[in-house]
Amino acid sequence: MAEERLLLEIVTPQGLVFSEEVDEVTASGSEGEFGVLPGHVPFVTILKIGMLTCKKGNELKIFFVNWGYAEVGPDKVLILADSAERSDEIDLERAKAAMKRAEERLKKAEEVDFKRAETALERAVTRMQVAEVRRSK
Repeated sequence: MAEERLLLEIVTPQGLVFSEEVDEVTASGSEGEFGVLPGHVPFVTILKIGMLTCKKGNELKIFFVNWGYAEVGPDKVLILADSAERSDEIDLERAKAAMKRAEERLKKAEEVDFKRAETALERAVTRMQVAEVRRSK
């Protein structure tokens, strides 16, 4: 009997980022982190800036996801994200520079769009965390 798996597809406006059968998926939804195994009850949720992981056997793949939606079914997880990056594609120095710029903008709160600067900081910090998780594996 064939092993049950989920098809995980991660799609951004730039195109398909990832499409592969996996054993499990974990992501950051608007209501908190959620995990999906084959046979899961269908649902749709909003994704926040965060880390998405998928596991196939002993192999763990890690992605940075910048907002979007997840459509979960018993045999498929579709991620529609504003942007997404594999952890091994994240430029850590660029993320650190983005974090520094966002922190500088937040110090000038009256002169900038605070929410935009706060979101930029969250993206930069999360990208760094995703890259660090990759390095620690």
